[in-house]
Amino acid sequence: MSRLIDIGVNLCDKSFAKDRPAVIRDAAEVGIDRMVVTGTSLAGSEAAATLASEHCGTLWSTAGIHPHHAKDFDDSSIDTLRNLAQRPEVVAIGECGLDYNRNFSTPVDQRRCFEAQVELASEMQMPLFLHERDAKDDQLAILGRQRASFSRAVVHCFTGDAETLRAYLDLDLYIGITGWICDERRGLHLRELLREIPLGRLMLETDAPYLMPRTIRPKPKSRRNVPAHLPYVLNTVAECLDLPENEIAAATTATAIEFFGL
Repeated sequence: MSRLIDIGVNLCDKSFAKDRPAVIRDAAEVGIDRMVVTGTSLAGSEAAATLASEHCGTLWSTAGIHPHHAKDFDDSSIDTLRNLAQRPEVVAIGECGLDYNRNFSTPVDQRRCFEAQVELASEMQMPLFLHERDAKDDQLAILGRQRASFSRAVVHCFTGDAETLRAYLDLDLYIGITGWICDERRGLHLRELLREIPLGRLMLETDAPYLMPRTIRPKPKSRRNVPAHLPYVLNTVAECLDLPENEIAAATTATAIEFFGL
């Protein structure tokens, strides 16, 4: 059984409220013995850090403000994130970035919030856990201006095109791949692009409870994705790269350990 690290799981989501310990145990039983819990708001980042502290050695967390919540960002927000980031279980700043697909927050608010978090990551020399949707030009511009100051960043749940992937790789960023690649309707282009990602820049994630891999057979009765489904992402990635699953697992696990300092 391959040992894996799920670098992006929303374990504080309300869908896990009733069975969170079982979800963590089920993941360990299929080889996912370490996970990074995503923080997407101030309250969510606090909850993620608290959960991670209760599962020392198994869970870590990020601290950040998702672009959907950028409208709530104010002068005190960075101080709160800075304090959270000093906790030993917090290993990255984010989930942060830009999302112009739905614009729950205005682009102006999103850019202000994002730039502040990039600056915080630079100040603390912590990794960035990035989100981007339909905003590649502005996101790349912000990252490009500050690339010399922050240490490293992973583009979480990459679903973009070849041009965007190459631009991120040109900035020496890492790429997170989810069950999107298992989707025969939307993820086929990713299967071709995988070969352009250096193996040392690749990490795997579920983004649970979202993005259920569509390769699971028999099809689950529940639509809730769980970390225990990460091997299906591994399987598809290995098939696309024509490499053994254990080689992909070993490489992505080693990369995640080094990237997050686990």
